[in-house]
Amino acid sequence: MKANRLTLYIIIGLFLGLLVGFAVHAELGEDTVGFVDGMGLITTVFLRLIKMIIAPLVFTTLVVGVAKMGDLAAVGRVGGKALLWFVFASLVSLTLGLIMVNVLRPGDALLGHVTIDAAAQTGISGGNLTLKEFVTHLVPASVFDGMAKNEILQIVVFSLFFGAGLAALGERGKALVESIDIAAHVMLKVTGYVMWLSPLAVFAAVSAVVAKSGGTSLPGIGTFMVEFYLSILLLWLTLMALGAVFLRRRVISLIKMVREPLILAFSTASSEAAYPKTLAQLEKFGCSNRIASFVLPVGYSFNLDGSMMYCTFATVFISQAYGIELSLGTQITMLLILMLTSKGMAGVPRASLVVIAATLSQFNIPEAGLLLILGVDHFLDMARSATNVVGNSVATAVVAKWEGELTEPVADNDSSQG
Repeated sequence: MKANRLTLYIIIGLFLGLLVGFAVHAELGEDTVGFVDGMGLITTVFLRLIKMIIAPLVFTTLVVGVAKMGDLAAVGRVGGKALLWFVFASLVSLTLGLIMVNVLRPGDALLGHVTIDAAAQTGISGGNLTLKEFVTHLVPASVFDGMAKNEILQIVVFSLFFGAGLAALGERGKALVESIDIAAHVMLKVTGYVMWLSPLAVFAAVSAVVAKSGGTSLPGIGTFMVEFYLSILLLWLTLMALGAVFLRRRVISLIKMVREPLILAFSTASSEAAYPKTLAQLEKFGCSNRIASFVLPVGYSFNLDGSMMYCTFATVFISQAYGIELSLGTQITMLLILMLTSKGMAGVPRASLVVIAATLSQFNIPEAGLLLILGVDHFLDMARSATNVVGNSVATAVVAKWEGELTEPVADNDSSQG
C-alpha cells in the first residue's frame, strides 16, 4: 500500500502547508522573506531532482517505445492518432474557455475600476513566439544542449529519430534496445526514490505562497479565479466524457489511478513534476509501455489542455476589464491563432503568460492587463498543471485503446503496488 500512503502524505503536506502559511503570515505580516526563501529552497531542490530525471527518462522510454513498434509505419500510425486527439482536445479546451468567459464575463467586475497604466511594463515579452523562433526551438542544435536545458520538445524530436533509426536496424539493434530499456527501468526506480520527498516539497511550496500572500491577493480578482476554476472543472468533465466514449467506465478508474500525480502537479504548479509518476501509473492502468512512453512525452509538448483554456479565458477577461468588446469573428480568429501558437508553449518559461502577451498585442488589447492576473498566476497555474495531467492521461489511454493495447490494470485497487 506504499502508493496509497504516499498519496495520503501528499494531501497532509498540502493542508499543513496551508495552515503553516496562514500562521506565519499572521505572525510575521509582510516580513516573511526569510521563511519564504527557506521553503523555496526545499521546493527548488525537489524540482531540480525531478528535472534531473526528466531528460533521461523521456529519452529512454520514448526511444524504447518507438523501437518496439518495429517500423516507421507503426510510429506514424500511433503518432497520427495521438496528434488527431491532441488537435481535437486543443480545440475543445480553447473553445470551452472562450464560451465560459463570454457566459460568465468575469472582466465586468473590474470594468471602470482598472487603474493600470496601459503603457506599464509587465516584464513578459510575447515577441519570441514567431514561426522562426518556434522552428529553431523545435529542432535541437545539439541533443546534449537540449538535455542539459531539459527542453522536452527537443528531446522528443531527437528520441523519435533515434528510436526510428534503432527500429530500422532490426536484429542488430535489439541489444541496444534492451540496454536502453534497462536504463529506463533504472530511471523509474530513481523516480520512486525522489517521489518520497514530494510531501515535503508540497508542504514547502504551499506554505511559502500562502505565507507571502496570506490570501490577501485572492479577493482582488476573486471572481476571475472562482469562475476560471469552475471552467477548469467543466473541462475535466468534458475530457472525461470524451474519454468515456472509448474507455467507458474505466475513465473513472483512470482518474483515480493518476490522483497522486494530479495532487503533485496541483500543489507544485508543475505538470513536469508529475510526469514520471504519471507514466508509471498509466502503465499500471493497462496502457502498454510502448504506447505510454510514446504518447505521454509527445503530449507534454503538444497537449496542454489547461494552459490552452487559460489562454482564451484570460485574454478575453483582460479585454472585458478594459471595456474592449471583441466580435465573434475576432474571437474565432484569436482561437485559431492560439491553436497554432500554443503548440510552441513547451519549454518556454511562463509559457501561458508569454502566449497571452503575444495575443494581446495582436488584438490591440493593452499588454499591461497581464498585471491584473500576475499576482494570482501561481494559484491559476496550479489548476492548469493538474488539468494538463488529466488531458494527457486521457489521451494516452484513448490511443492505447485505439491500438488495442489497453489491458486490465496491474492491480484492481488502483496503485496499491506502487
